[in-house]
Amino acid sequence: MVNSTLVVATLYVNPVTGNDANAGSRQSPYRSITRALQVAKSAVIRLAVGTYNDKAGEKFPLVIPKGVIVIGNEATLGQGIVITGSGEYNSPSFGAQNITLLLLDDASLSGVTVTNNTSRGTGIWIESSTPSITNCTFNKCGREGIFVSGTAKPLISGNNFIQNNAGGVVIARNSKGEILRNTFQKNGLGLAISDFSAPLVASNKFIDNKTGIGLSREARPVLRSNLIENNSQGGLLVNGNAIPDLGSSQDQAANIFRGNGEFDIQNATSSTIISAGNQVNPVQVKGLVEFVAAVSDDVDTGDNSLFPDIGGHWAAPFIELLVTKGLITGLPNGNFEPNAPINRAQYAALVAKAFNIQSKNQIPNFTDIKRDFWAAPAIAAAANMGFISGFPDGTFRPAQNLTKVQALVSMVNGLKLSGGNSNLLMAYTDRAQIPSYATSAVAIATQNLLVVNYPTLDEIQPMRDITRAEVAALICQGLVTQGNLKPIASAYIVAPVTDVASFSDLTGHWAEDFIRALVSMNLTNGFADGTYQPDKPMTRAQYAALVAAAFNPVAKRSAPEFSDVPKEFWGYSAIKVAASGGFVSGLSDGSFRPNQNVLRLQVIVSLVSGIGTSGASRDNLGLYSDINTVPSSARAAVAIATANNIVVNYPSIKQIEPNREATRGEVAAMVYQALVALNRVPKINSPYIVS
Repeated sequence: MVNSTLVVATLYVNPVTGNDANAGSRQSPYRSITRALQVAKSAVIRLAVGTYNDKAGEKFPLVIPKGVIVIGNEATLGQGIVITGSGEYNSPSFGAQNITLLLLDDASLSGVTVTNNTSRGTGIWIESSTPSITNCTFNKCGREGIFVSGTAKPLISGNNFIQNNAGGVVIARNSKGEILRNTFQKNGLGLAISDFSAPLVASNKFIDNKTGIGLSREARPVLRSNLIENNSQGGLLVNGNAIPDLGSSQDQAANIFRGNGEFDIQNATSSTIISAGNQVNPVQVKGLVEFVAAVSDDVDTGDNSLFPDIGGHWAAPFIELLVTKGLITGLPNGNFEPNAPINRAQYAALVAKAFNIQSKNQIPNFTDIKRDFWAAPAIAAAANMGFISGFPDGTFRPAQNLTKVQALVSMVNGLKLSGGNSNLLMAYTDRAQIPSYATSAVAIATQNLLVVNYPTLDEIQPMRDITRAEVAALICQGLVTQGNLKPIASAYIVAPVTDVASFSDLTGHWAEDFIRALVSMNLTNGFADGTYQPDKPMTRAQYAALVAAAFNPVAKRSAPEFSDVPKEFWGYSAIKVAASGGFVSGLSDGSFRPNQNVLRLQVIVSLVSGIGTSGASRDNLGLYSDINTVPSSARAAVAIATANNIVVNYPSIKQIEPNREATRGEVAAMVYQALVALNRVPKINSPYIVS
């Protein structure tokens, strides 16, 4: 099989040093985006720091055509890379408009600041197209930052919308799309949804706007895990015949409403709105809103709290879940005191109980811990497992309060987590306060969704005393990584976001959701040219690296030294981890063949072996029309993988194609499904999962 690589031209633009007569290379950049767009057909346009306006040669509106990617600086959300200006655009659905940019199908914009300060100016207009706008800032637009119309289905993710006069985003007509992980702050209206629009609105923050979210006409949005806080007029305003999806008895919405002015939710329609699993003050609700209980294996997170002092507390779901599981208790006075600090002895006791660590009658070897000290067994157990240690002078200092960074380091060490990427620390505006000894551990904790930041998601506050509530949240997240608890929806869990949305070849791909999920956990990445290449085959070394990062397996056996994998080979360590964890093995001649492409059957058998699932009937093998091509020795593994929904078949769900080389997209999908089988990640709906 011949490997093919999509070659995408990269054009460079610099409004300070560039010239539109240049070649558009890194050494000889264009001056204007306008010139780059004239040249670009299928290209990545990279923008340098500077202001892109009419004085720099820009002709507005800038039209980003199909497949073109415009990138500034995603890490800073476009700070210093400012596109400002306005031009006339005649919208088929709304008539004459003043806009800065128009994005067509599969166009992508990331890492820039957009401003249109004309009185009725719009930053970006999206008309019946499917672009992606990620990690940008929309500031002081005369009307709104983004207007979505027609039958558009955009991805709007990770952006900041600040001080836009009318609103941050407007979605109208029959648009859908996804509005994910954005911050709307100090706008007239954070998000307006009208007509027949039905977008997914999830994991956003609506803070200090006049109104957080406004719905009108026949709008049908789905609202999940949003924080709607301190909006001067109110949180969610529903007009016309609009009906928001705020959860059901089977599906908790997990939106948080608090501190809003006149209302958290105001239903001005004649229809009843159903609310399930949302944090909302009933006193702040106006109109017909019915609160229903969510059917779950977990504890109800409403106001009927187990402790009188955690009702409505941000950490109540974490605390109550641990209490119902018998893993944590309150104080003798009947309260939990969620905001109180916790000392080192109390923390050791909680950790030992939560992770079922036995002391084995060991005596702690600390000079200030007596044999009869109440926490001595727990301290010994936690110390033995690596969760906590003493000081160089031989003391433990049980009464000393634990800091947040110490707790994170403790959890990473105790759970023996690895991986991480220092780039993940960019999620925190106060990352400079993280001690040097802890940077690696904090990156690992971030990757594994251990970090829970309240009240501000991007402030980790590492040196502050950690509270009892924060410890409860940390323990919950630690148990989730081990597959011992189901994940809790919370607006304060730091979920690292990468530039997956900017991949030029990912939008609309059948495996996009699986790949996006793995990238968000820093488990896989794309190529330097801005692509992911989901249809490219994956080598055995690349596969070993992926499973080593995704599963971080405990060694089940000694890994051999493969004859064709020298220690200086890039994947040497990952292959050792994957081999010792039971995910991969070598060939009879002692080789591993790291550069050989992995086959679909090899992936399926590997995942079954590695995660240790067993005991499935072979009756399900009849689901495959080509089961006769699967060797008899592997059919038990295929049956187990099928029973656990690990097998993903594209394009035909009935064809397993065992001997075909597995693509990067297929491997990502099946690795993700194996993580689902371990209850480490939420399920993804896909028609290609064999069930």
